[in-house]
Amino acid sequence: MHIAEGFLPASHAVGWTVAAAPFVVHGARAVVKEVRENPESTLLLGAAGAFVFVLSAIKLPSVTGSSSHPTGTGVGAILFRPPVMALLGTVVLLFQALLLAHGGLTTLGANAFAFAVVGPWAGYGAYRLIRAFGGGLLPGVFAGMVLADLTTYVTTSLQLALAFPDASSGLAGAAAKFLGIFAVTQIPLAIGEGLLGVLLFRVLTVNARPELERLGLLQPAPTTTAGDAA
Repeated sequence: MHIAEGFLPASHAVGWTVAAAPFVVHGARAVVKEVRENPESTLLLGAAGAFVFVLSAIKLPSVTGSSSHPTGTGVGAILFRPPVMALLGTVVLLFQALLLAHGGLTTLGANAFAFAVVGPWAGYGAYRLIRAFGGGLLPGVFAGMVLADLTTYVTTSLQLALAFPDASSGLAGAAAKFLGIFAVTQIPLAIGEGLLGVLLFRVLTVNARPELERLGLLQPAPTTTAGDAA
C-alpha cells in the first residue's frame, strides 16, 4: 500500500496531499481534545499508534511501486474514532518514510488518504453496523479490521489506476489489474488481521475493561450490592 517515493506524477501527488490535509488537521484537533479531556487515555492512544506502526512496517513484495502488509488502523478507529486515526496514521507513514524508506514524502498524501482516512472510516463503519444489528464487540472488531485493511488497498489500487491507466482498457482495466494483484496477498492478510484484532480486544477486555467502558465499547459491569449477595 505504501506507494514509493516519486512514483506518482506530481499533479497526483499534490492532489492527494490536498485531499488528505483537511482530515489530518481535523484529526490533530481530535487528538488534542481527547488527550485534554481524557488524559488517562494517553497510554492506550500511544499503544494504538505503536500497533499500527509495527503491523504496517511489515513489507511484503506486491505490485511495482507499492507494497502489501497489514494496516492495524481498525484498532485505533474503533477505540478512538476515525478522525484520531487520520493524524496517527499520517504520523506513522511520515516516520516510516523518513526512517525505513517505506513509502515517501511526495506520496505521503496519497498514502495517508488510503491508509489513515478511507481505511479507518470504512472499518469503523463496518464495526458500527455490526453493533447496530446486535452483534457483539468481537464480531464488530473482526469486521472492522478486515474492512479497514481491504478498503485501504482498494483505494491504493484506484490511485495507481488513476495515475497509470491501461493503454487499451483505460482506468477500468488498470483498476482491475491492480485490484487483482493486491487481492492475492491482501485478502488472507486482512482475515488474519481481523483475527489478530479479536485476540487483542479479548486481552483489552480483561486488562483494560474500565477504559473500554469509558470509550463506550462495553457496557459497565453491574455492581453487586450487599442485598444482592444476601
